[in-house]
Amino acid sequence: MVALVRAAALTNFSEVARELGFDPGAALRRAGLRAELIRQPDQLIEADRVARLFEDAARDTGCESFGLRIAARRQLSNFGVVSLLLMHQPTLRQVLLTLIEHLHLLNERLAIGVEDVGGLVVLREELLLPVAARQSIELAIGVLYRLGEELLQERWRPTSVSFTHAAPADPSFHRRFFKCRIEFNGAFNGLVCRAADLDVANSAADPVLAEYAKKMIAALPDDRERSVDQEVRKAIYLMLPAGRATCKSVAYGLGISMRTLQRELDACGLTFKGLIGEVRQELAPRYVANTHHSLGEVAAMLGYTTHSAFTRWFGTRFGCSPEAWRTRSAPQPGVKPAAPRVNARPASRVPR
Repeated sequence: MVALVRAAALTNFSEVARELGFDPGAALRRAGLRAELIRQPDQLIEADRVARLFEDAARDTGCESFGLRIAARRQLSNFGVVSLLLMHQPTLRQVLLTLIEHLHLLNERLAIGVEDVGGLVVLREELLLPVAARQSIELAIGVLYRLGEELLQERWRPTSVSFTHAAPADPSFHRRFFKCRIEFNGAFNGLVCRAADLDVANSAADPVLAEYAKKMIAALPDDRERSVDQEVRKAIYLMLPAGRATCKSVAYGLGISMRTLQRELDACGLTFKGLIGEVRQELAPRYVANTHHSLGEVAAMLGYTTHSAFTRWFGTRFGCSPEAWRTRSAPQPGVKPAAPRVNARPASRVPR
């Protein structure tokens, strides 16, 4: 099934493009998207096309902060009808949990996890895309940051933000946007904040309006079936780097029993082990290419307890050792690194 996203994802794209001297209409056409979609926020479009649009725009404008510049202009109202439900939740924690519950209405590729670690909360965000999408992940994390800022205002003080990709040549816009420590080449994508901040009461919350919003959302046409494949893959993306991507943990996170999960996967001709293998295959080339992580760290980020087990798996899937692939894919002046050959079918360290 093709993963879809609401055209609201294109909100502010044109403004940022024009600000950088770029023709948004031409860029949309090259991506196979109609310019009219800017004015049709509830229209469903292919998520992969939007991701490519943002990457191409960043490359063509030479602006590595393109996605984050879009996020800086976003408002809570850009979530459409879900906005009303979000703004009237009693706490930011409940806002996030409500957003996660309704993500399928906004972006089928996006996964968000909320993990309590002592007095801190790790907010993980991942995009289930076949290639690294720096601009889309910065946009997603930027929107999450703006969500907290809009609801809590000066009380919103995350301790850090983390990206798995490298720092831009000029990180000045990132520093102005995020009023906290920024870690590039990190072990996960997301934010870390104090648990107490998530539980501050939202003075604007109105339970009557929240209930009204629920009824409005329930009345929305939603003829797309929820895919167990997609839901499990999202959970694996979020849990794998922390070493928690077990069938039991994923089932618990989805609110079902392990037996029910296995039965649903069986009905789709899928296995949990097979889905973990597919996620690892998508993430491994990105992790191995990042020389800021040792290959032992990469093995742990992919859920392997030993480097040797990871090396055997990588060799089977990609036809060479991770050491050889890292050497082969190292950037050469004027040469674009080749993608690894895959022999079979086709998430970062945080506080533990």
